[in-house]
Amino acid sequence: MLFFTQCFGAVLDLIHLRFQHYKAKRVFSAAGQLVCVVNPTHSLKYAPTRCAAAQTSTDQGVLPPCHHHEAVHDPQLVPCTCPLFSCPWEGHLEVVVSHLRQTHRINILQGAEIVFLATDMHLPAPTDWIIMHSCLGHQFLLVLRKQEKYEGHPQFFATMMLIGTPTQADNFTYRLELNRNQRRLKWEATPRSVLECVDSVISDGDCLVLNTSLAQLFSDNGSLAIGIAITTSKVHNAENEM
Repeated sequence: MLFFTQCFGAVLDLIHLRFQHYKAKRVFSAAGQLVCVVNPTHSLKYAPTRCAAAQTSTDQGVLPPCHHHEAVHDPQLVPCTCPLFSCPWEGHLEVVVSHLRQTHRINILQGAEIVFLATDMHLPAPTDWIIMHSCLGHQFLLVLRKQEKYEGHPQFFATMMLIGTPTQADNFTYRLELNRNQRRLKWEATPRSVLECVDSVISDGDCLVLNTSLAQLFSDNGSLAIGIAITTSKVHNAENEM
């Protein structure tokens, strides 16, 4: 009976995932956009780590500033950029993508425009949704986080990080778009480099921020679809032509 129950639960999960993917494809297929269904992961990094300050700061409801890992001595080495776990890995920027895919099993989707479909938005904070987006010869990291910036008031934070240097990041512009029930919300900005901590981006508010009520307006049965588009910066294109 235990074996049957476990197998039956796995089948139900697979059916649910297929159903979510079908709904997303039905909505966005007309636009020719690729859809990536992303399941939530409860973050394990909210104890003090290399990108989190002391626990006393979080207990006060204030997001602490990001600090670099004290063990980093070689400036060419970067810590793991995955915000989901307290991963001790360090390596060169060129192998970050391989580490994320092999160790953390982060999915990667290719295409100029994609749809990020985050499931189970009702789960309690802190919760993360994350994928990699390959576009224009570079890889980007999209992070959606549900977190209580103030106690009892969970919010959703979505940001795009380039797996590259800050100088390279300045060459791109990313757009996040929510569109449902005759409502449309857009966020457009320059991506930040993964050399910066995701926590600092969220604490600065330099990302798409949704409160619970606003997220519910754009969600469908507990899932939130975010359209993603990445383009090269027009300013830098003009400079290169000159």
